[in-house]
Amino acid sequence: MHDVLDELHRRWSGGETVGVGTVVATFSSAPRAPGAAMLVGADGTAVGSVSGGCVEGAVYELAQRVVADRVPVLQRYGVSDDDAFAVGLTCGGIIDIFVEHVDRESMPELGALIDSVRQGRPVAVVTVIEHQEAALLGKRMLVWPDGAEGTLGSGRIDDAVVDDARGLLAGGRSGTLHYGPDGQRRGEGMAVFVNTFEPPPRMLVFGAIDFAAAMAKMGSYLGYQVTVCDARPVFATRTRFPDADEVVVDWPHRYLSAEAEQGRVDGRTVITVLTHDPKFDVPLLEVALRLGVGYIGAMGSRRTHDDRLARLREAGMTDGELKRLASPIGLDLGARTPEETAVSIAAEIIALRWGGGGRRLADLEGRIHGEQER
Repeated sequence: MHDVLDELHRRWSGGETVGVGTVVATFSSAPRAPGAAMLVGADGTAVGSVSGGCVEGAVYELAQRVVADRVPVLQRYGVSDDDAFAVGLTCGGIIDIFVEHVDRESMPELGALIDSVRQGRPVAVVTVIEHQEAALLGKRMLVWPDGAEGTLGSGRIDDAVVDDARGLLAGGRSGTLHYGPDGQRRGEGMAVFVNTFEPPPRMLVFGAIDFAAAMAKMGSYLGYQVTVCDARPVFATRTRFPDADEVVVDWPHRYLSAEAEQGRVDGRTVITVLTHDPKFDVPLLEVALRLGVGYIGAMGSRRTHDDRLARLREAGMTDGELKRLASPIGLDLGARTPEETAVSIAAEIIALRWGGGGRRLADLEGRIHGEQER
């Protein structure tokens, strides 16, 4: 729902009833992850995507029918269905899509959801997508790390789901959970989809050089909240880095330490060290390599890398800590320009996040997105 949230709120605020299809589970090589959504308006317009084009037409028609009937539907599309090819899911994957009507009456919680998202407060939307009692389909509640609003039908269900939803929220993951009809941990008959909304992950770019400008633009494009930091005020300016959300003049190691102490870095944070100057990057990496962030990469030649490792070892860094460092930074794409280098770095971040090998897909066999459920 993330990609259609603003449009959904605009139409909801105007009193319109819309159809919303949300990917709630994917298997094999499905093209979109859980949480991807498509909105179908009363005027016939469609916003968003649930499959990158594969089953949009079928979901569009189903959403119109759901709006007319006011009955939500959990629909599976995939190669196991007789009509899979007819709706265009030729990629070989399977996706479950929950289609519902949304308006002020069916989703009064949307205002609170919007407020939380705008305030940067992590929140999860939990929706009953499967239950033997039809009246419970579409029941919804909001879950925050420190509270909850709404009910899914009973106190037992709510207690079980709130605990599990907070676990998904803490990990920044969306997914479907299964229970017995009254929230029993072991059982079947009830499924809920937990759609998590949290602040965007951070990308910290250290070193106000031309490569940093390209990296900030790439990070913003990928959905990161980008900060560029450098101790030199003549270089660390908003004019030079228009795509960054924040430009900070401070010693990199001091800034990162302060951010960590304030709890503003986490497992989703990525750090790119582009200074390739020992007086900046060695103290910075001493701090970074001891934090639980998602990625740490440092720019420089092989000689710079060897010298950097020697200095870090002299500073007391262990081999285990140094193994976390991606240096020289990026994948071997043959990059030359700052823009190409930014693509190389972004490719490495994406590959490490999802377990990709960085090889050409044309040279590989098997499923593009891996075997696991996503």
